[in-house]
Amino acid sequence: MKKTALLFCFLITVIPVFAQGTARLPTVGILPFETTGTGASAADAAEATRLTIAELSSWGFMTILSGDQAKNGEYLIRGQIQRLNNQLVLSAVTSEARSGKNLNSSKEQAASLAALDIEAFCTQAAEYIPYPNYLLGKWRSTINMVDGPVTCVLEFLSDRTVKVQQYDTWEHNGTNSLKYQAIGSGTYSYSGYRRRTVTVNGQGILADATVGINLKLEDALPKYVNVSRTGLRALFDDPKESFELVNGGFPCGDNFTGPSVYSSAAVAYTKFNKIQ
Repeated sequence: MKKTALLFCFLITVIPVFAQGTARLPTVGILPFETTGTGASAADAAEATRLTIAELSSWGFMTILSGDQAKNGEYLIRGQIQRLNNQLVLSAVTSEARSGKNLNSSKEQAASLAALDIEAFCTQAAEYIPYPNYLLGKWRSTINMVDGPVTCVLEFLSDRTVKVQQYDTWEHNGTNSLKYQAIGSGTYSYSGYRRRTVTVNGQGILADATVGINLKLEDALPKYVNVSRTGLRALFDDPKESFELVNGGFPCGDNFTGPSVYSSAAVAYTKFNKIQ
């Protein structure tokens, strides 16, 4: 039993086309670093400023403003450099320009600027600057089964809601196969960060964001009327045109027949490509 062509045609006629989501980059102003105390020179402060600008610019997650334009940033980083006990100490405070609220502070020290871990310093400084939401837009995942593909098409909107254009749910048991093509809606959570190694079940994996989803589906197999997952780690490709959920997925089916039909007992959408 399969609900396929007629339902598919109906879905095409009733589902509206939504605007493509885009990830907006926050603007960050790097104010010229200052010297404090003794032992650090104006040249040290200028070089610390340059290194910070170069490091944050290389990430591609924010628009960096410097010089006379720095004060126009949505977020501001004010740094200081000093020498204490033969160590150069670089510190900074990151604030939200609109409210003036300090978000966090950062500090690194080394015998010289060349030895300073500028990447670690910038990671601290940018910790509470909101990273762009690369999940925005419409995405498709397809899993090829022996009895035909199952497909998921989701649109993630800027208000943290999800439009479910298609969410195939599937079951295989012996010689019988069921596939229902659902639609629906829901909400999602997204917390982006600079690519890092995270520990999941004792194993280190690379990830760019943490994702959660809550969906209510119509015309799905009963087990999948409500789909809820939290703590999923997403890894994007460099152009942000595809992503993989590296520690799980959005569940969609059950294989009761064995590896001759599918490699595992549970089926989930894990790899997505951007289509709009």
